Amino acid sequence: MLTVIFVMAAEVMIFVPSVARFREDFLLSRLERAQIASLALLANDSLDMDLEDELLANAGVYNVVLRRNEIRQLVLSSPIPEQIYATYDLRDASALELIRDATVTLFDPEERVIRVIGDPVKQAGLLIEVTLPTAPLRAAMLDYGLRILMLSAVISFFTASLLFIAVRALLVRPIKRVVSAMTSYTLAPEDTRRIIEPSAKVAELREAEVALKSMETEITSALRQKERLAQLGGAVAKVSHDLRNILTTAQLFTDRLEMSQDPAVTRSAPKLVNSIQRAVNLCETTLAFGKAEEPAPALTGVRLAELVGEVIDAERLAIGDFDLSFAEDVPATMVVRADPEQMHRVLSNLVRNARQAIMATGACGEIAVAAREDEDEWVVSVTDTGPGLPPKAREYLFQPFQGGARKGGFGLGLAIAAELVRGHGGRLVLEQTDETGTAFAIHLPKGFSLVEEGQGSAAEKMVAAHQV
Repeated sequence: MLTVIFVMAAEVMIFVPSVARFREDFLLSRLERAQIASLALLANDSLDMDLEDELLANAGVYNVVLRRNEIRQLVLSSPIPEQIYATYDLRDASALELIRDATVTLFDPEERVIRVIGDPVKQAGLLIEVTLPTAPLRAAMLDYGLRILMLSAVISFFTASLLFIAVRALLVRPIKRVVSAMTSYTLAPEDTRRIIEPSAKVAELREAEVALKSMETEITSALRQKERLAQLGGAVAKVSHDLRNILTTAQLFTDRLEMSQDPAVTRSAPKLVNSIQRAVNLCETTLAFGKAEEPAPALTGVRLAELVGEVIDAERLAIGDFDLSFAEDVPATMVVRADPEQMHRVLSNLVRNARQAIMATGACGEIAVAAREDEDEWVVSVTDTGPGLPPKAREYLFQPFQGGARKGGFGLGLAIAAELVRGHGGRLVLEQTDETGTAFAIHLPKGFSLVEEGQGSAAEKMVAAHQV
């Protein structure tokens, strides 16, 4: 329908000049007929009245005037039924004048008598002038216009049919195929066989199909990963349940070790007890992490130097004889407001990642933990001289199971650390990573601060309660 309308609108641009041209040809033909009729009089000085009327009727005019040698001569004449309405000179008429005169004639239903002036055929004089009625001219113009209209309608319908077939083949069917593929995919998004395969010939549609395929592939991958994580969460919950029982038994034996009189045992037993207690607490909160939630931090004053010392002492036991040094630059009097268990896990994850990255290279290295504070926050930095994070780990930073910081890693350590810090209203930032080493910074606000909307609502309540 739109094609028919557009073609018909375009035909208007053609119709008006065409009708003007038709009117000009019609009047020129009347001039030519009148000149031929006047030849009979030129051949014979007198004509019978009946013959003269017949010549004028055949020419379609009322009278004929020729101008030769500056002499204007009425060659053929007959009574004019009414006064001459207008005179049209076709000798030097412009296109706009012809279009204007044709429009006036076409839309004027009254029968008029007009005078038309033109050049004689074969230069048989200076000019020829005729008077004629407008009724036959207007009837011929209307007939011509109707024929043009019918032809335009046929062309429009034919063009529209071709365009409809082309659009249906090139656009409608491919779009229906895309919609069908999307509907099929929504029924079973985990099924990779339902992912669309681009096949459109039109470049724009093919780009849309390629984008849809990419999106469906990512969704399917995410759904599969989510399913695996759900299965992993169930398995970890079962393991945590049994592991908690085992650690509870081990805790009973460590209680007896505390009563030993051996100085070495006396020094090591508290650390062993604390490690086992943390393991028990971790097992009890595993299910909460499986729900993508950590328990709200129990905020209290924590001597940061003691906490950092415990973490580094535990890592020293893991390096054995490896050439790895630790540096601590934490003021002994600095007290931060945090959950001691959760902050211990954050520092342990960061220091352990650094230690494993350095030991994987086989070269000596150093890990440094420093802390500072200002009016608004505490900042704890963990730096190392390791090889830096791999590209995949930087791309999926703080996303579990996307890219580990070392071969065989799962990226859980950084994800857990970032979530725990967010629960404190703070943020974990990667400040630098390259071949010279990596630096992370923990920013803990002294006042209440919500870093991400919707994160750690329980933690916010705890922070607010502590401030009160």
